[in-house]
Amino acid sequence: MLSLTAFPSSLLPRSCGLPPGSSSLGKAALYKYGEPSSAWVHHGRRSRKKKKSNNKAAGAIMGTVVEEEEQYVFKGRSVAVPEGLTLPEFVLQGAERYADKVALVEASSGKEYTYAAVARDVARLAKALRSLGLRRGDVVVVVLPNCAVYPVVALGIMAAGGVFSGANPLALPAEIAKQVQDADAKLLVTDAQFYAKVGEMGVPIIVVGEERPAGECRAMFWEELLAAADRAGPTGRGEAAAVRETDLCALPYSSGTTGGCKGVMLSHRNLVANLCATLDGVGEEMVGQTVTLGLMPFFHIYGITGICCATLRTKGRVVVMTRFHLRDFMDVLARHEVNFAPIVPPIMLAMVKSSAAADWDLSRLKLRAVMTAAAPLAPELRAAFEAKFPAVQIQEAYGMTEHSCITLTHGDPGKGRGAAKKNSVGFVLPNLEVKFVDPDTGRSLPRNTPGELCVRSQCVMLGYHKRRDETERTVDAQGWLHTGDIGYIDDDGDVFIVDRIKELIKYKGFQVAPAELEDVLLSHPSVQDAAVFPLPDEEAGEIPAACVVLAPAAGESEEDIMAYVAANVASYKRIRALHFVAAVPRSPSGKILRRVLRDDLIKRNKAAAA
Repeated sequence: MLSLTAFPSSLLPRSCGLPPGSSSLGKAALYKYGEPSSAWVHHGRRSRKKKKSNNKAAGAIMGTVVEEEEQYVFKGRSVAVPEGLTLPEFVLQGAERYADKVALVEASSGKEYTYAAVARDVARLAKALRSLGLRRGDVVVVVLPNCAVYPVVALGIMAAGGVFSGANPLALPAEIAKQVQDADAKLLVTDAQFYAKVGEMGVPIIVVGEERPAGECRAMFWEELLAAADRAGPTGRGEAAAVRETDLCALPYSSGTTGGCKGVMLSHRNLVANLCATLDGVGEEMVGQTVTLGLMPFFHIYGITGICCATLRTKGRVVVMTRFHLRDFMDVLARHEVNFAPIVPPIMLAMVKSSAAADWDLSRLKLRAVMTAAAPLAPELRAAFEAKFPAVQIQEAYGMTEHSCITLTHGDPGKGRGAAKKNSVGFVLPNLEVKFVDPDTGRSLPRNTPGELCVRSQCVMLGYHKRRDETERTVDAQGWLHTGDIGYIDDDGDVFIVDRIKELIKYKGFQVAPAELEDVLLSHPSVQDAAVFPLPDEEAGEIPAACVVLAPAAGESEEDIMAYVAANVASYKRIRALHFVAAVPRSPSGKILRRVLRDDLIKRNKAAAA
C-alpha cells in the first residue's frame, strides 16, 4: 500500500483546482469515468435494476422480470481534465509567470533550479535526446539519487517522447540490469557515484553533475550534451508535436499485488488525470505557497509524481534531500521553512523518540502537515506524534503505482471537510469509482462491510509491461483495478484499509516481494523449502522474515543463510529474522500459509522475551 496526497488540507481552499495564473482549465473537457452498467448506481446508493428477459420460454415459466445482482459503487465528484496535454506540458504550464521563482533546491549543496531553468533544460534535454535518435516509446532508465536535476531529467525524457523508468540507485547491479533488460532500455542516465554499477550494461550512458567517474568512462556528459543540442538545428523528427497524450511516458517497476517487480505502463493521460484529481482543491490563491520536502525516493511514482510534479504544477518549491539523518532533517525543515512533508512512519517515530529531536527548538518549524506514506501508521505512534507536534496535521491517504500514484485523498474540500477521520486513508478522489468486493464471490459490498478495494478511472495503468496474464489478473474486463487490499467505506465516505490480500512486505516504505526472496533462498544448495513473510516492527513498520527447511546434511546456521541472502539483494530487502522449520505449511491448493508462519513466529518471539 502506497499512501500519499498532494498537499495538506489546511492549505486547500474549498474551491475547484485551477492551473497557475488561470481562472479555468482552458480547453478542458469533462471526462466521464467508466459509468457503471446500471444508471441507477450512483455515489454508493443501493439499487436494483430490473429488465425483461430475452428468453421467452423462461419468461413464460418464471415471468418476464428478472433481478440483476445488486451493485455498490462509490464515486468521487466530477472535475475537468484538459485534453491533448502531455505531462511536461501540464506540469510546466504557466512556468513563464514564475520564471525567477525557485522550483527545486538541494538541501545539502544549495543548488537551485528556477522555473525558467526547469522549462529551459527540459526542452534542451528533449532536443538532445531526439538528436541522439531516441524515438517515441523508447525507454530511458534513470539511476540517480534524489537531486534537483532529477525531475528535469524525467520530464525531458517524456517531452522527447521517451519513457522514463526510475531505478533504485541502491539496488545491486544485477537488479538494475534486470530492469534495463526487461524494459528494453535504449539509454541510461546516472551520475559519477553510481556509474560503476551501470557502466557495463551495454547501453549508452549520460552522466549528470560536475563530477566525472573514476577510471575509463565512455559516457556522454550532461552539460556537453545540452550544449551540443543548443548548437544543432531542428532534429527533423517533428519535435514535441509528435508526442501524444495517449503515449507511454513512465515505466516504474512495482511488485504490484503479486510476485516480483513488473514494469507498470503509464501514459501522459494517466498521470495528468491523476494530478487533476489530486490537485482539485488548489485554488489560484494557493499557487506558489507550498514548500514540499522531497525526501521520498524520486525513482518511485510517489516521489516523481506526487511530490515533484504536483509541486511544480502548482508552482511551489521542492526542497530535495538525498538521505535521512534526523538532525539534518530537522534543520532542513526549519531552514527552508518546509510546510508540507511527505514521510514514512519510521521517520515520524524518530521525530518522536530520538534524543536528537528532543533537544530541538520546535518553534523554528513552519511545518503544517505531514503525510504518512507507503506504510501503515500505528495508532500509538500517531498519538505520540500529535502530543509532541500539536500544530502539525497528520494525514494518511492511499494509492498505488498501478493507479498512477494517488487513489484516496485526505481532504474533501468539495464536501466542506478538510480532514478525514483518524486512521482513515481519506475519501474517494474526483473522477474515481470505488467498490469493495467479496474476494471469494466477486460481489460488491455495501458500506461498512470489508472487501477488496477496487478502483476504476482514467488513471488505471495501461498494463504490466510484457505481462498480459498478470495484467488480466489485476485489471478485470470492466476496467476495475483490483488492489489486493481489504477495506471498507463508512457512512461519511471515509475509507479504511484493514488488511492485505497481497503479500508484499513494507520495510520502511520500500516494497519487498516475498516471492523474490524465496527465489534467492531456494538458490542456496542447502535450502529445500522456504517461505518469506512480514513481521511487525516498531521502527521499520514491517521486516522480512523467513522460515527455511534445510537439507538433512546441511551444516549452515540461520545467520549463514541470512548472510547469503544479504549478499544477493539490496539492503532493504535483507531478511531480518530467520527460523529453521521441519516443513513449510501450505493450503490444499499449494499456497504458503504466511499468516500462520507469521503468527507462530510472533508467539515464539514473545515467549522467548518473557
